Amino acid sequence: MEVVIAPAERLAELAADAIEALLRSKPDAVLGLATGSSPLQVYDELARRHRETGLSFARARGFMLDEYVGLPADHPQRYRNVIESEIASRVDWPQAQVQGPDGLADDVPGACAAYEAAIADAGGVDLQILGNGTDGHIAFNEPGSSLASRTRIKTLTRQTRLDNARFFDDDLDQVPTHCLTQGLGTIMEARHLVLLATGRHKAEAVHQLVEGPVSAMWPATVMQLHPHATVLVDDAAASRLQLADYYRQTYAEKPSWQGL
Repeated sequence: MEVVIAPAERLAELAADAIEALLRSKPDAVLGLATGSSPLQVYDELARRHRETGLSFARARGFMLDEYVGLPADHPQRYRNVIESEIASRVDWPQAQVQGPDGLADDVPGACAAYEAAIADAGGVDLQILGNGTDGHIAFNEPGSSLASRTRIKTLTRQTRLDNARFFDDDLDQVPTHCLTQGLGTIMEARHLVLLATGRHKAEAVHQLVEGPVSAMWPATVMQLHPHATVLVDDAAASRLQLADYYRQTYAEKPSWQGL
């Protein structure tokens, strides 16, 4: 696992660099898309590069990490709509090439199995963008999730719903109680994991992710077992890391050609 500590705007540039390098070498790459606040600056940077340098998503595929259950198709916080507004509509990404779990499906297990099959049929995810919840969840794999889990329905913890209430006019009652989410086992099959976390409120989750034991109580710790995992954090989110100085030294002395 590589840990990079830098200002938030630099972290967004580094993540965008990795995505751009992938798309330049493999225009039909498969990208894993996260919502929430963590990737927003990355999407802004990718949109800028599309606009100013011609970075193209025309042949790429996109798969979302998760989706709320039961939100109407036109709800602004439905994650498919969020991804459309934050990145897909800002670049040349055809709608049909960006998919998410079907949060309105009548047959939920069938929809989850179909989503797993769609990812596999696309050749798997080349680069997966991730955020990290304050309780250590990635996607909506809440504490206690199986480290081998697949796409499925999950009940959201009260803490996650409180964290997400800001997207629903700070009204907890509006936040759905269930979601469909890629499982930890599904996420771990992506070829490169890139997680972003900023702010002191993420410090304990980042500490557990990077330096704690692998445990279902902190689901993101499963990333320690991945052969190509990158953790991008600012100084505040890195404030609990015991080896922060070593991570800074390692990145400062990294060969320039190596990238993420």
